[in-house]
Amino acid sequence: MFERHFDPSTRWYQELDRDDINFYFEVQVRRAYGKPDPKRRILLEQITCSEVSELWYEKATPEAQTCMSIRARYARNPWLDLTSNSRMKVNSLSAKTNKSLGTVVMDIVWCSAGKVNTVISFGLLAASTCILSSPLRSRTEYAVKDTHKVPRKWHEVGSAPANKLLHLHIGLKQSQFDELERHLYEVSTPSHPRYGQHLTNEEVDELVKPADDTLSLVHDWLFDSGIDRAQLSYNRAKDFIQVSLPVREIERLLDTKYSIYEHLDGDRIIRAPKWSLPKHLHEHIDTIQPTNSFFRPAGRRRTLKTIKPFEEVEAAPAPDFSAETEVAATPDSANAAVAKVCNTTFVTPLCLRTFYGTKGYTPQVPGKNQIGLTDFLGEANNRSDVQIFLEMFRKGAASEAETFSVDVINGGDNQQTPDTPAQLAAGKDLEGNLDAETIIGIDYPTPLTAFTTGGMPPFNPDDLTPTDTNEPYLQFLNAVLDIDTLPQIISSSYGDDEQTVPEAYAKKVCNLFAQLGAKGTSFLTASGDNGVGPTADCFTNDGNNTATFLPSFPDGCPYVTSVGATKNFNPEVVAFDTENGFSSGGGFSNYFARPTYQNDNSVVKNYISSLGGEFNGLYNKAGRGYPDIAAQGQRFVTIWNGTITILDGTSASTPTASAILALVNDALLAAGKPALGFLNPWLYSTGYSSFSDITSGSAIGCGGSGFPALAGWDAVSGFGTPHFPSVKALALSSNAKERV
Repeated sequence: MFERHFDPSTRWYQELDRDDINFYFEVQVRRAYGKPDPKRRILLEQITCSEVSELWYEKATPEAQTCMSIRARYARNPWLDLTSNSRMKVNSLSAKTNKSLGTVVMDIVWCSAGKVNTVISFGLLAASTCILSSPLRSRTEYAVKDTHKVPRKWHEVGSAPANKLLHLHIGLKQSQFDELERHLYEVSTPSHPRYGQHLTNEEVDELVKPADDTLSLVHDWLFDSGIDRAQLSYNRAKDFIQVSLPVREIERLLDTKYSIYEHLDGDRIIRAPKWSLPKHLHEHIDTIQPTNSFFRPAGRRRTLKTIKPFEEVEAAPAPDFSAETEVAATPDSANAAVAKVCNTTFVTPLCLRTFYGTKGYTPQVPGKNQIGLTDFLGEANNRSDVQIFLEMFRKGAASEAETFSVDVINGGDNQQTPDTPAQLAAGKDLEGNLDAETIIGIDYPTPLTAFTTGGMPPFNPDDLTPTDTNEPYLQFLNAVLDIDTLPQIISSSYGDDEQTVPEAYAKKVCNLFAQLGAKGTSFLTASGDNGVGPTADCFTNDGNNTATFLPSFPDGCPYVTSVGATKNFNPEVVAFDTENGFSSGGGFSNYFARPTYQNDNSVVKNYISSLGGEFNGLYNKAGRGYPDIAAQGQRFVTIWNGTITILDGTSASTPTASAILALVNDALLAAGKPALGFLNPWLYSTGYSSFSDITSGSAIGCGGSGFPALAGWDAVSGFGTPHFPSVKALALSSNAKERV
């Protein structure tokens, strides 16, 4: 027996041709595991190739196909059996092993029952491919792909546990996103002939799927790193690859270091502020998370107080469900109706339905028309509380408390048992209950789906990482984009400061919202509860600590509709509550440029000009301005833990606006027209005329008054609040037709 080292640089190797397919070689037995046995021979050989091709496997002897198990050993990784898919992937040893170019050590384990007593024979392919399909090389040169400074509310507390599993999302470059965006704007712009002709799932998938070359190169990198194809999963367009790996393997894969970071409120996550990729993959991979994103989709609500139900009910206007008629069109009679049922300290569904003109409208196509909401961070929608709320404030809808749908994504929370003392202390389900109660209270019987998203199991809390370290926003978006039939509107009351999010990640997530819009789904998101920013935090995160306003994410994404908050009724003004510091959020993105729909009618440019230079240097004048619209968002009645709680927040205004616009969709679908879809091109071109302008108040924050409400669009209330009869009439007047 003899030993042969395959080196692609040697002449004999280069001169091999297809006839060499029958060339056999033997290797010296170097080591045996356990007791030597002629029926179980273990051979080692150094080779310079990284992959056994399908062709080689097909030409291997039947005994070899049946009996052998090829395992690759590489630095810091466990043994990996890859014969299940007829491929062998091996990884070059890390620099730590000091192995030369292309050298790997393989164990070839004989497992025959005794019929095969000779050494395995390898058929060699042509010189260009060797036995294996691609030559191994030393570790490809890496370079930093993305860096994001740790936000000021987070600090490092220790190294990440090496065995902790993270669910990695690898976002690939989409092949035709510019084309998708073109389609999105065409089907969302009333003046375009294609208005309302939303794309199918298959059409969207075709536009965003990665190029074949991108998939191939990324797969090669993963396989050469010892990751088997069976470990990978994909979203429907295959522009995201998911794989669960322990921290130690991700650190090697991304040439990075993970640590545990703790937020001021005590939450802990595992993150790596800087990560790298092989240079040739930089143009093919947009983002990988969880790495350096500290984004937490926190609820946008402020709690005022919890009271015994009857104390406040007795002081509030008595609900009157007997007169289910449309609010009269004249301002005087409308004001009288509102005055009868609305109380600025105790806002109920009856008040909202009366004030915005939905009272008396009966949904015509519930089922065909649907609405959704999002739950994150352990929030759920407690059916018992929702039922109590509806029994008190919209009795005819009480049955919906038991019938609304819950779509649990990646271990999301759907707890329906009583909260523990710790959960009550944390206010668990305040957000979830507010969203569900508000939506059902306004647009019953339109079916509601709650998308409740958690991290990807397995997740085992421990002393170092008691909370989930995974990235819920990507999981939510990829999950809903896989659904065949989506709700026409999704309301989301969650967000965070834009600077907690790496720009590359923000843009990748934003592109997913574009896919939702192209499919005909409106995504409404809360603009925030701190005006232009919390006073103590209004500094840049670039290490310079420059004073700045703090824009919100995902509000700055141009493919979502951002919702601010108002209070009072005649007139409405921008919401601000001195009791808890709640102030409706607004501003301008630092990541996203002002979109076409905001440039075409100059409303944002005109608003900036009207400021006369005030706040110069504190915001990005070229950025996407938000919010787009507003709705009531202060002193909402909510049932939580069986009692009434009064809540403020854009978490209240967002489900309110979503529910009103869902009823507009109902009217459209009943008339044979498509749903509104991505709202903003319609809103900025014609839709704004059906909204009530807000001209008083400001986005108080950062120690000052913040952006003021002015006539027309402004960066605290957008175009104002929706008047249902006006919005419905305008939407029905369009020439849009459902796609056949």
